[in-house]
Order: sequence, then C-alpha cells, then structure tokens
Amino acid sequence: MSQEILLLVQKCAHTFSFYDVSTGDAIKHIRLPDFPHEFVVDSQNRFAYVGHYGIETSSHEGEGGCSVFVIDLEKGEHVRTLSIWPFRRPHGLAMDDQDRLYVLSEGDSTLLIFDQPHIKDVPDRAIPSGGYKSHLVALTRNGETAFALNLLSNTITRLKPQDPTVAPLPVQPGSMPEGNCFSRDERTLYVATRGDNSIVAVDVETLEVTHRGRTGSDPTRIYLDRHDRLYVTNYAEHSISVFNTALEEIHRIELDTYAIAMSLHPTRDLAFVTLKDQRVGMLDLQTFTFQRYFHTLLEPDVSQVIVR
Repeated sequence: MSQEILLLVQKCAHTFSFYDVSTGDAIKHIRLPDFPHEFVVDSQNRFAYVGHYGIETSSHEGEGGCSVFVIDLEKGEHVRTLSIWPFRRPHGLAMDDQDRLYVLSEGDSTLLIFDQPHIKDVPDRAIPSGGYKSHLVALTRNGETAFALNLLSNTITRLKPQDPTVAPLPVQPGSMPEGNCFSRDERTLYVATRGDNSIVAVDVETLEVTHRGRTGSDPTRIYLDRHDRLYVTNYAEHSISVFNTALEEIHRIELDTYAIAMSLHPTRDLAFVTLKDQRVGMLDLQTFTFQRYFHTLLEPDVSQVIVR
C-alpha cells in the first residue's frame, strides 16, 4: 500500500520534515543548520536538495549560507553537503529532466550548475544572472533555458545554463518580479510582480510581455495546475487569486492568515498551502475550499508531496 508524504521545510524551526498526508502527523524532523529554505526533489524521489539560505529573510543583514544539504528520502537522513563557496545565500533551486541541479546564489547573483549532484559536491559551471538580488529561478524541463528573477534590478533575465558564452538577456516585466511558472508547453513564462500587484505573461522566445492581469496585494508565488489554472499567493491581503491563461481572474480564495507557499498533489486536484500561523491547509481545487488543516513547526515554507 502506498503512502503519501508531504516534505516540508520549516525555516525558523530549521528543519526538513516528513508529514503523513492521510493524518497530518509528523513522521520525522531533520534538524539542519539555521534557516534552510527552498528545496527540490530528483525524478526518482530519492534525494532532496535543500538550500542553506542562512539568514531569516532577504531583508536581514548577514553573509548567509553557502551550502546545499542532500537528504536521502529513503533513509530520512542528511547524508551529504554540497558547497557553492564562495557564492552566498542559495535561494532559487531547480532540477531538469536529467537530474542536474541548478542553484541560484542571491548574494552573488550567480547561477551554479551541478551535473551530477548525487555524487559530486561542487558545481560544474557558474554563470552570472545578469541582475541583482536574484531570488528565484525558472527552468525548462530539458535544462536548456533558465530565467533568473531579480528583485533589486526589477528584471527577469534569460540564461542558457549549458552554454556560458551566451550573455543574459533582460526584460523588465514590472516592479520586484518574484513568483514564476512556465506554461505547459514552456513557451510562456508567467511572472508575479510584487511591487505593482500584477501577473504578466512573457513570451520565452521574444521576451515580449503578451498579457497582464491584476492580482491582490503583494503577489509572491505562482503555481499552474493540471487544468491550466494559475494560482497566485497574495501575501499582504491573505488571499489566493485563480487565473486562466489569459490572465483573467476567475476566483479568489480568502484566507485568515498569510499564505507563504503552496504545492500541488502529483495526481489529485489538491494543493497544500503553507500558512504563517504554523499550519498547512489542504485545498480542494475543484471546490476551492479547505478540506482540513494540520499543524507544523515554526515558519513552514516550501513543500512537495511524494508517493512511495
């Protein structure tokens, strides 16, 4: 019988944790060095890679971390540590369909690429992001194209991670771009701009903004479900906006606290919304209502469901 497990980073509890989806009970907490943040999981659900951001938020002063922690998901153990020294504050992470790992250093605005992160502890390449305060990265499935989302330069930049000779190409979609996801065919990148409460569609080839929609206040993240609906977390006003791909808002889900992040179930119309008040809400994507909640440790953040 299979078991559904929610993997969850709890940033201010400094843990990478396993929760039973059926009960909401904690299975295991792995204590990590202070302030882990984003993570990704490989295609076989064997290893998770957790960036050591190393300070609480980007507004806090400090050098931050320069490591990525490797979690063996079968053993439930922190088994290795990858080094990105001298690059600091790894934040955005991604993996392609060859299980190459991409780590975006926010502190040094650099994208680092590990071709074999399961066996090699240092990156194979590093390329400049072409912006400042490079917070998140969007990556095509084949790893040929990436976008850095640069909060301080108010740009997104198109990168070619396999060819370091290609210079970053910038576009300014709005103020403080952060949230992002590709369309299913990867021809469009959807971007949330926090500074002007918008969601925009950017053509991946021409870098032209083709559509624009209005979000709630302070949109932080974007997620695409299997029905091609886009979910935008409106951090400052306790809501989630639902858009179609023409960027028309079709629904708004009201919350009673801040939505920090969200993840989608791999096979069901179900989302897991991490909330500021130390809860995860299970959101039914057919009715847009919460089925139930379960309690977490301090500051739950990025999550992902695996089935084993």
